[in-house]
Amino acid sequence: MMNKISSHNFSFCLAACLSVFAQPQGVAEVKMGEKKQKEFLTVPPFECAWHEELRFSEAGRGCVAFEAFAHNDVTLVFREQVGSQHYHYKMDTCPNYTVILGSHRNRRLKIEVDGKAVVDVAGIGLCNSSAFQSYWISIYDGLISIGKGRHPSQDLVFQWRDSKPNCNIQYVGLSSWDKHVGYRNVSVLPVTQHQSFPRCHIDCKGHEGEDNEDVGDTVVARHGECGLQIFFESWELSDVFFIVGDGEKVIPAHRVILAASGKFSFSTTDECFIHLPSVTYPVLHSCLEYIYTGRTRIAEPELSSLRDLSVQFQISPLTKHCEEIIDRFKMNKKLFDSGKRVELMYSDPWVQHCGIFPSELPLDVQKLQHFFLNGDHSDVSIYIDGHGFIARAHKIILSIWSAPFSKMFTNGMLESKTSEISLSDVPAEAFLLLLQFMYSGKLEIEDETRMGALLVPLLILADQFGIRSLHRECCNCFLEYLSEDSVCPILRAISSIPSCKFLEEACVRNFSRHFDYCTTASAEFVLLEEGIFRNILQHPDLTVTSEEKILDAILMWSMQAHDIYSWETIDKLLISSKPHLFKDRLPLVESLLPLVRFPLMPSVILKKLEESFISSELPVLDLLVKEAIKYREFGVTISGSNQNARFQHRRSSFKELQYICDGDNNGVIYYAGTSYGEHEWVNPVLAKRISLTASSPVSRYTDPKALVSRTYQGTSFSGPRTENGRSCAWWVVDVGQEHQLMCNYYTLRQDGSTAYVRSWALQGSLDMQNWTDLRVHENDQTICKPGQFSSWPVHGPSALLPFRFFRLIMTGPTADASNPWNLCICFIELYGYFR
Repeated sequence: MMNKISSHNFSFCLAACLSVFAQPQGVAEVKMGEKKQKEFLTVPPFECAWHEELRFSEAGRGCVAFEAFAHNDVTLVFREQVGSQHYHYKMDTCPNYTVILGSHRNRRLKIEVDGKAVVDVAGIGLCNSSAFQSYWISIYDGLISIGKGRHPSQDLVFQWRDSKPNCNIQYVGLSSWDKHVGYRNVSVLPVTQHQSFPRCHIDCKGHEGEDNEDVGDTVVARHGECGLQIFFESWELSDVFFIVGDGEKVIPAHRVILAASGKFSFSTTDECFIHLPSVTYPVLHSCLEYIYTGRTRIAEPELSSLRDLSVQFQISPLTKHCEEIIDRFKMNKKLFDSGKRVELMYSDPWVQHCGIFPSELPLDVQKLQHFFLNGDHSDVSIYIDGHGFIARAHKIILSIWSAPFSKMFTNGMLESKTSEISLSDVPAEAFLLLLQFMYSGKLEIEDETRMGALLVPLLILADQFGIRSLHRECCNCFLEYLSEDSVCPILRAISSIPSCKFLEEACVRNFSRHFDYCTTASAEFVLLEEGIFRNILQHPDLTVTSEEKILDAILMWSMQAHDIYSWETIDKLLISSKPHLFKDRLPLVESLLPLVRFPLMPSVILKKLEESFISSELPVLDLLVKEAIKYREFGVTISGSNQNARFQHRRSSFKELQYICDGDNNGVIYYAGTSYGEHEWVNPVLAKRISLTASSPVSRYTDPKALVSRTYQGTSFSGPRTENGRSCAWWVVDVGQEHQLMCNYYTLRQDGSTAYVRSWALQGSLDMQNWTDLRVHENDQTICKPGQFSSWPVHGPSALLPFRFFRLIMTGPTADASNPWNLCICFIELYGYFR
């Protein structure tokens, strides 16, 4: 579970927290107190912060840049008027846009229009609960752009265009969902032309004239790959040529690109040339520029000629844009002033990832995929050593995406002169997926069972060939499937890829938060590189049930163990092998041991360590143990300072709630009834610390508060229901939104009936949707008399997984044929490690 943003109860009043002042160039910034970097506004759940100065200078057009600190659901609302403090976008009946970063427990990005979701995508624009993260959101006539970083228009991660834009929205609200969200350094800025990517723009610069061959501005590639822009009017890889005007000027182009953008006639007798004697060069230039870059500029008098040319070649988006602007000129005669130049920009009206070929250009993706599958217009056949022929492709498409391919085909190498290339040390199945991505801009793995096997080689190929967009998609897939079981294989796979640092950090954080499970479910973690393992041990979110677990993990990693061992077992192994047990990692074990917080260990354990053989063989360990003993006995350290991290409790440590005996006061439900140790016990259901849900409606004998009342109930049951065609009965315990439990023991008490439960399971969940079995009972005869207490341990790796919800569910009938599906218990208690 992520840490809380703040333990302080900040006032919601925006005026008390923020001071608003005008910045030059129309920029308004909201400063959080005098110390801008340290103080911030906390928005409580289901509320929204508004201020008159948090508004766009021009309705429907503006950008808000900010930093946020949250578990999930960083929510910004854009509406026509200021809302109230207790405003919430789910209840709003007025027009609005709502952008939610980190929705669905920080897994997805959502955009809503008037309360209806129009975008819901995974792995984009997620929140950060360990530090403030910079974001920006711009809106320009319904085009919503979202990015990360301090500088708007940079690090663009997502874009969506509203087909029916609300051009009246002006005010910005800082909101939340079910958790507090911290905001700071909030700035409202005007949107510039290059930040907004408007559909068309009228430029007032002077007309440069038809004879200027350098028509239009130099276009810079907008994404990490080479981009189609660099091949605009380039002789490199060209295979078709336009001959225009009376002077028969020759303009190079690329057959597959033209065929995907419209309908060009390639004659059989003169298939390399397209003759356009009545078309001027500036008009053709603008047409090709629009195809290759997605934008162009042309003098207004030539707009009709450009429209006619687009109609001739059936370039539908360009035709539509030209007609829209011609209609605008007809309606507004002032736009006919001399010297005007018109800018047209292509934009897909549907949801799109920014800068991904081919969706950013007026190309038909289905046509491109058809050309790839059938080899139409192909100019290169690809072979893989050990596999043979893999596909027919197009050098221009490969070069658009990959700088290595571009260099291979254009710098005079052998591959640039041949129609065949052979690749070695390349996995065929993953490379075919890479090619499919190049033609569609989407990563599609139809067989989900092959996802894990293909993502790693695909990520390596994306890094090898410099395909950043595919690299990002692979990382997003890894994040989507990241779990305690997959974190070690992922870390091992990406450790050698420098460009995967963000994914590596996410994996390290996940491993740290589930340290006990990841180091006891299997010994695969011993294969991690030293730097990654050290980062895990030093991570601020490291969560452990005891410092012994860290000591065990360090020793196992140092000896590269094949099985799970405790330090006591390793101590015995060391007697026979001595330091050779650690082999070449002996110096590393001595540098890692100081990361264990020995002073937090019980005195009994420290005494055992002091007398162990391993302490005598490892001087560093012996010194640390003696220091910890002295600290526990006298409260001082050898260095004389208690400020060292070894003497501080971990921020995310669990509290151990250990089972002693049936009906004791050591369980989590009793602990919650004391407000977690703050006062005398009260019923935790009445105190709203714990909630319980039954499979049947609440009644006199199905009473959640009675189940935790610690008073014997003669009749207490949860009634039957049918789920997925099967009978069952259950109780669900919710330990609280901000809490989790690693359950290692539980207790039940039979009510006064003889409907003894025989087959059931204890399960855990984080979301009430996906359940993990903690312990399964089949024909268990333990409970055999009314009012009986019974307790069971939870063994194995599942006991080290933290959950919020726990379900006791019957999977078979009881011993009483008259009440076969009534779960007749009057008490339940859970034990383990709680936070």
